[in-house]
Amino acid sequence: MFKKILIANRGEIACRVAATARRMGIKTVAVYSEADANAKHVAVCDEAVLIGPAPAKESYLRGDKIIAVALATGAQAIHPGYGFLSENAEFADACAEAGLVFIGPPASAMRAMGSKSAAKSLMEKAKVPLVPGYHGDEQDPDFLHKEADRIGYPVLLKASAGGGGKGMRVVENTAAFKDALASCKREAISSFGDDKVLAEKYLQRPRHIEIQVFADTLGNCIYLFERDCSVQRRHQKVLEEAPAPNMTAERRAAMGDAAVAAAKAVGYVGAGTVEFIANQDGSFYFMEMNTRLQVEHPVTEMVTGTDLVEWQLRVAAGEPLPKKQDELKITGHAIEARIYAENPEKGFLPSIGTLRHLETPEAANFELGGIPNLPSAVRIDSGVREGDAISPFYDPMIAKLIVWGADRKQALARMAQALSQYQIVGLATNIAFLKRLVEGDAFANADLDTGLIERNQEALFPPARSVPAAAVALAAVALVEQEKEQSAAQSGANRADPWGQALGWRMNTAYARKLSFSDEHGKNYQPQFSYLHQGWLLAMEGIEAHVGLMSQDGVDLSIKLGETSVHGTVRRDGELFHVFTGGGHYALAYNDPMAHAGEAEAEGGRLTAPMPGKVVAVLAKAGQQVKKGEALVIMEAMKMEHTITAPHDGLVDEILYAIGDQVTDGAPLLAFKTA
Repeated sequence: MFKKILIANRGEIACRVAATARRMGIKTVAVYSEADANAKHVAVCDEAVLIGPAPAKESYLRGDKIIAVALATGAQAIHPGYGFLSENAEFADACAEAGLVFIGPPASAMRAMGSKSAAKSLMEKAKVPLVPGYHGDEQDPDFLHKEADRIGYPVLLKASAGGGGKGMRVVENTAAFKDALASCKREAISSFGDDKVLAEKYLQRPRHIEIQVFADTLGNCIYLFERDCSVQRRHQKVLEEAPAPNMTAERRAAMGDAAVAAAKAVGYVGAGTVEFIANQDGSFYFMEMNTRLQVEHPVTEMVTGTDLVEWQLRVAAGEPLPKKQDELKITGHAIEARIYAENPEKGFLPSIGTLRHLETPEAANFELGGIPNLPSAVRIDSGVREGDAISPFYDPMIAKLIVWGADRKQALARMAQALSQYQIVGLATNIAFLKRLVEGDAFANADLDTGLIERNQEALFPPARSVPAAAVALAAVALVEQEKEQSAAQSGANRADPWGQALGWRMNTAYARKLSFSDEHGKNYQPQFSYLHQGWLLAMEGIEAHVGLMSQDGVDLSIKLGETSVHGTVRRDGELFHVFTGGGHYALAYNDPMAHAGEAEAEGGRLTAPMPGKVVAVLAKAGQQVKKGEALVIMEAMKMEHTITAPHDGLVDEILYAIGDQVTDGAPLLAFKTA
């Protein structure tokens, strides 16, 4: 076994690999960019070496630097994690030439599966079922257009060298083909350096089911059952679970055998995932093979009682697979939710900022390699801590939340509970969206397909609702209690002087004050607090109730609101009160009447960048008349394209940036005059 390995990655996967290595007594070397100098993965490894500036192409994608660090630190092998160099055959070859073990498949297998079109030709020979489509080398736009017309719409365009949902477009009709192709190729060249695409029939209501395969250097190859990854947005997975709901034993065996055949066809070694697109009738087709460990591997570990990273290390060291096919079985059900710094209500726009507060549900003492402890069975894989920043340079994942249950019903309940306990302040997250998704009828009833989110837009993106009176009351109580503490601290020796304390005391009368809070949608709440001998009288929007503080432990409050007991956590961040209660998170801005800062006025008529990024296309010209919703500028940020559209009918007055320009968050991209 190796004595020291280098982890050529960052974030939660680097921390995940380090945890298994530590358990096995293997030393670890981390590499990091200037942006990650204080990152968690740097802290959890035994050594850490700086390899370059923040952009990945100057740091985490510099295979030569990484190999040099491995040699200098005495590492015997390199674990690439996923993403970055994990499926780079040239890097695997370079490791071998340097005398280092690449903890992954042979470069030949990566090359065979790295091109979607070549892989499908190979799978056809191995008799693995394929979706009808065109997977050849001809890339002339007119030719591809004719092929799409032949296949029949809707058609799915995919970057041949792609993955992670990048370089994919669904084309609904022949008129939309050329624009979709241009966008697909542009994103493909940006993400993978290769604009080759393939076209295939886009199946209606398909499920995305993948099989975890593992092979050793001795010719053994097995499958560790399936994962259902159907719940997606922008072709990127949101929820994953194992086993797949409504999977029969016969279908599981057929898909497992097909996956093993696919792996053997390319001489595979190590951990890999064979992905299938499956119809509701049970038929399935090969989609692609990911020649690496997957983001969603924890759900497989949870139901099979295995540590797949340990298996990777043992196989890379030349050992046989730890288990044979007949020794594997599924125990219980596991679900993984990807917690991202993003705003689902704004098209899942990534969010940038600092994790000013982070509180997670209590995780079980889950030992990798064994069945999770009961009854909590919650696991959190994360690469960030409170105080860390989510930057524009890398994927905005905060954590993976994984739960295990004796069955799917129990796993669903535990996931909903765990999401209710997750608290993040400082940036937008998808936690509330995930909770609606998990508790929604479609997912709860396993009515799964890749269009689940789009089909349930109304339920998953409900209209903005008023903040509950209980949450407003909690914020108000937290505010007045803070004022009491501050005034008491400032009173010093005069603590007994009622005039110097914010207790609301008045001679021969009761003091009433009107507070003002605003929610994130701009709605104003004005609770009137009348100070009583004990507690307060709250009046707000037809509600009048006595409020009393029952207990307080730091930011955790219990209050009595009328006859109801209300419990919650109130985190203050400047003038913003974050209230966590009843499984919800409510942000209330306190409108301090003593504050002198006025509201910042937005520049009228200028469309701004939603986040830092690069301009990749300018679709309008100065002086051009445009219609509402017409695309004007396309930006690339956080590894995704974002289209800036006209907010109204009007005139493009001036273009302020050119293709290739880097822009900052909030920068005006063009001047626009409303018609």
